[in-house]
Amino acid sequence: MSAARTTRIAAILAVAALGLACAAQPASYDLVLAGGRVMDPETGLDAVMDVGISGGTVQAISAESLEGTEVVDVSGHVVAPGFVDLHAHGQDPFSRDLQVRDGVTAAFELEGGAYPVDEWYQEREGSWRIHFGATAAYGAARVLAFGEDERGATYEAASAEQVEAIQETLRDGLADGALGIGLPLQYQPGASRSEIFRMFQTAAEAGVTVFSHIRYAGVVEPESSIAAVQEMIADAAGSGASVHIVHIGSSGLAQMPTVIEMIDRAAAGGVDVTTEVYPYTAASTDIRAAIFDPGWRERLAADFDDIEWVATGERLDEAGFKERRALPASEQATIIAHIIPERELADAIAHPAVMIASDGVGYVDGRAHPRGAGTFARVLGRYSRDEGRLSLMEAIRKMTLAPARRLEDVAPAMRTKGRLSVGADADITVFDPETVIDRATFAEPALPSAGIPHVLVDGVFVVCDGELVEDALPGRGIRSGVVDPD
Repeated sequence: MSAARTTRIAAILAVAALGLACAAQPASYDLVLAGGRVMDPETGLDAVMDVGISGGTVQAISAESLEGTEVVDVSGHVVAPGFVDLHAHGQDPFSRDLQVRDGVTAAFELEGGAYPVDEWYQEREGSWRIHFGATAAYGAARVLAFGEDERGATYEAASAEQVEAIQETLRDGLADGALGIGLPLQYQPGASRSEIFRMFQTAAEAGVTVFSHIRYAGVVEPESSIAAVQEMIADAAGSGASVHIVHIGSSGLAQMPTVIEMIDRAAAGGVDVTTEVYPYTAASTDIRAAIFDPGWRERLAADFDDIEWVATGERLDEAGFKERRALPASEQATIIAHIIPERELADAIAHPAVMIASDGVGYVDGRAHPRGAGTFARVLGRYSRDEGRLSLMEAIRKMTLAPARRLEDVAPAMRTKGRLSVGADADITVFDPETVIDRATFAEPALPSAGIPHVLVDGVFVVCDGELVEDALPGRGIRSGVVDPD
C-alpha cells in the first residue's frame, strides 16, 4: 500500500473517530440513512451506523443517531458505495435505467470509446441519471484514417501516415477529457503489432490507460488468449502506459486461469495492468465481427448451436449462421455465444486481481444480454451469498473501490467515489444482503434486479423504494483532469 493511500485511510479513520466523539452535539443533515450496515472497502468499516448526507457529500458516519431533514430507515440493509461499471456499452436511457436498478451509480464506455469525445459528453450533460465517461475511440480513429472504409479499417495494415492520423485523432479526444484510449483490438485484426505499440506510446505520453479487448480469444496457437495477453503486458511494460484488459472471461475462455496468473504476476512485477470479468457463461457481440471469421469454431472451441440470435432467442445452425452473417450493416445482428466455462469463470470472479464490470450492451426492443441488467446483483446474490465464492466486502471492493482506483489517477473526480467515508461523494447503493439477486435471464433480459431498494447519486435518490425516480437526473460527466466539469 502506498504511503499516500495509508495517510488517506488514517485521515478517514481520524475523522470518523472525531464524528463519534462529537455525536452528543447533533447536527441536522439533508438526509440521514439510519441504522444500516455501513460497508466501506477502503477502511474496512463494517458496522451498523447512521450516514448523514448534505450537499451531495457524506458529512457524517456515526454509531449514534443523526438528525436530518429526511430520515430513511435502512435497518437490515447494507449501505455501500455506489457500484462503478468500467465497461458499459449501453449508454442509452433504457439500458442505463436497468443498470441503476442494479445499483450502478457510474457507468463508463471505455473499451469502445467515443468519437467525437466532447460531443458525446455534451449529449448527456444535465440529462443523465448516473455519472458517465468515455475513452477516445481507436476504432473510430482508424476508420477515419482509412477514409471511412470500414472493411479496410478492419482488415488492412495501416501506413505510417495512417498511424499518425490515428494518433492525432486520439490526442484530440484526450484533449477533450477522454479517460484513456479504447482499443477493441480483436475487431481490427489488420492492425500490426507496431501500430498497437504506437497507441500505447500515445497513452503513455498523455498519462492515461489503454482499455483493451485483446487481439485473440481462443485456445489455438499461435492466436491464443495467452499470446494476446502477452502482447498487452509487453506493450504496457515497453511503453510505460497502463492497460486494463476487458472481459477476461470471454477473452480468456479455458485459458482464464493462466492469463489471470500472467496479469497478476506482471502487476506484482511493476507493470500497471488490471482486468475485469462479468458473471455469465456467455459472451455477446455482432455476428459479422471478425471474431467469427473462418476458423472461429476451432479457436473458440465452440459450434453453431452455441450461438443464440438475440432478437428471437433461437439457437443457430450452420445455415442460419451464414444467413445472418451476410446481413447488411444497417440491420441488427447481435448474438449471444454460450462459450465461457463455468468453473474457470467462478474462479475468476473470486480472484483478488479481477474487478467486476458488466460489458452490458444497449438494449434493442427490450432484448440484449442480461449482463446489462443483472451483473452486480448476480455477484452479490449468487457468487457471494449463495455459493460463498468471495466475502461480501470483497465483492463490494471489486465493484466500487477497485474500479474507482483504476480511473482516479486520470480523473480526480473518482477519488471521492467507490468509498463510503466522510468527505466522499454520496453515490450510495442500499441493498438487502438476504434477497439481492439478478432477475434478468436470456429469455427475459430486461428484468430489473431485486433487493436494491435505494440508489443515490450525488445525494439524490435515483431509485427509491425499488422504483426509478423519473425526474432525478444528477449524473455528471467524468473527464480526465476534471473534478467538476461545471
